Amino acid sequence: MQAARLGVKRIVLVNDIEWLGGQFSAEAVGCLDEWTTYQGARTHFPRSGMFLEIVNRIREHNSRTYGKPEPGNAFCGTQTIEPAAAAKIFEELIAPYTTSGTAQIVILRGFEPVKAGCEGSRLARVDFTSTGPKRETVSIQARLTVDASDWGDVIRLSGAKHACGPDLKSRFNEPSAPATVSEAERCEMNPISYCLVLREAGRDSTIKPPDDYDPRKYAALDKTPPWVESDMSAGIYAKSGWSVYTHRRLVDRWHNKFPAGTEKTLLNWPVQDYPLMNLPPRVVAALEVDEAGASRKNIVEMTPGQRRIVFEDAKRHALGMLYHLQTKVHDRVGDFPQSFRYMELSDEFGTGDRLPPKVYVREGLRLEALYMLKEQDIRAVDRNPRWAKYMAPDGVFGFQFNIDFHPTRRKFLDTKSPDVWIYEHTKTRNWSTDTDRAMLPLRSLVPVERDGLLGASKNIGVTSLVQSALRLHGQMMLCGQASGTVAALCLRDGIEPRALAGDAKRVRDVQIQLARGGKGTPGVLLWPYHDLKPKDAHFEAANMLSVLGIWKPEADSLDFRPQEKVTTQETAEIVRRVPEVLGVPVVDFHPPGDMRRASFVQSLWSGLKSRL
Repeated sequence: MQAARLGVKRIVLVNDIEWLGGQFSAEAVGCLDEWTTYQGARTHFPRSGMFLEIVNRIREHNSRTYGKPEPGNAFCGTQTIEPAAAAKIFEELIAPYTTSGTAQIVILRGFEPVKAGCEGSRLARVDFTSTGPKRETVSIQARLTVDASDWGDVIRLSGAKHACGPDLKSRFNEPSAPATVSEAERCEMNPISYCLVLREAGRDSTIKPPDDYDPRKYAALDKTPPWVESDMSAGIYAKSGWSVYTHRRLVDRWHNKFPAGTEKTLLNWPVQDYPLMNLPPRVVAALEVDEAGASRKNIVEMTPGQRRIVFEDAKRHALGMLYHLQTKVHDRVGDFPQSFRYMELSDEFGTGDRLPPKVYVREGLRLEALYMLKEQDIRAVDRNPRWAKYMAPDGVFGFQFNIDFHPTRRKFLDTKSPDVWIYEHTKTRNWSTDTDRAMLPLRSLVPVERDGLLGASKNIGVTSLVQSALRLHGQMMLCGQASGTVAALCLRDGIEPRALAGDAKRVRDVQIQLARGGKGTPGVLLWPYHDLKPKDAHFEAANMLSVLGIWKPEADSLDFRPQEKVTTQETAEIVRRVPEVLGVPVVDFHPPGDMRRASFVQSLWSGLKSRL
């Protein structure tokens, strides 16, 4: 989308399924993860760029459908959307670029990459085969390829350097990284989850238990409140609203007084997480039948068919949790309208099992990029975020989320039932490591040696620890928007991404384009101020002057505070920094000593940007 908006004439989008929209739709994570801590309270991180554009469309849809932009009253987030509606929103967003007489974007659906062809150091071609019964093949030649897939298959097939699983401490000297990794631990990843979307049925809708159901696997639910009476008026993460049901509720018809049948909730609870390390024996056996040694592979290295063996077991595990909620948990707490017994799997996905077309992926392949963002770059000293230790001068978007690992290992309960297990959290891979507000460097999108290729989605230059903090809806959308911008400017100038990343002027061009937005698209928040909005007249100026190091944000505040006045001393220091940073003098800039910050940065940036 971003590349098309910036004038790229021919784009081929290859998707392995029918639905577009990733986490929002196909993976069914319809309660948007976007929380941050601000002034001691949890709220959502400032929205910007194409993420804000999508959220605005989500809010418009909810307002038309329910009369409220936020109908969910969920514990984890303020904004919710039903997955099928999200898929439709993405189709509507891209339609103008696919249906016009000279369509810029051609979409091929139902294809998986099987081979990559290089010309010297440049990726030149990717071959795909269809996932349907006809097994069609297609070969695509492109000047630039962006890999935003679930598992980074094009990056891996191209021979570009990459990693998966834990990074050793000796690699990046991260405080939480292991000193050694066994063969089994190479597969330790943030777990996958099959999300379950349930709608109000008004009748007993207990499912048939999966063939490996054992109540011991879900015993953690036997002491957890399945449902609480809460409209979340106390705000997200209010303890009074914590329960399995309200955790990621999509539509709260009871408190909103919506018609019967509209109630809907999403299950994405730790008990249903599926660790990718020490797989259950039945999965190991099936993988070994497919290929000797396949069960010892990291899932990134598996074939699509082998991954599907893992996914099928993850489905069974999720359905076992639902059955447990509808039976043992229901019997424990008694009868009430919001019981899981009276909820049924939504039919909106069009799948035979009523599950989403994709599993929720938290961690995949990591590109070996020009800059690898590390734990010590973003790690905080306490639960109140400040500016990260490393604020990238080539930052392409701001972010903040804790280093957040769901359970990465399983513990088997007995030898008589070898497939019965419960999840395990580890000391250094959990959800309690705090982080500061940071920026993703442009260099983290660019391979260290392979030309014609850019990373996007989770296939970027970060460590395993950082990827756990950089995987949310908004972050991944802005990552794609940044890659699209880099691609468009590289094609315009006839250069490779590595050349752009090494050219300060071109990096600034990318940052200006992102911060400015255009064609009705909000600008991207580069420097992660909490009070800076894309609609602000000073948005581009405050972002650019801060990321360039000319405006120095205050160490003890996350705000820009546009109405505060700039002192004469501050003005002199800022003017002195301009030639040091940009190599150009300040000309015809004589602000009064009490000019407000918003007007000051606008005036200064207006005089500078035309000379860069």
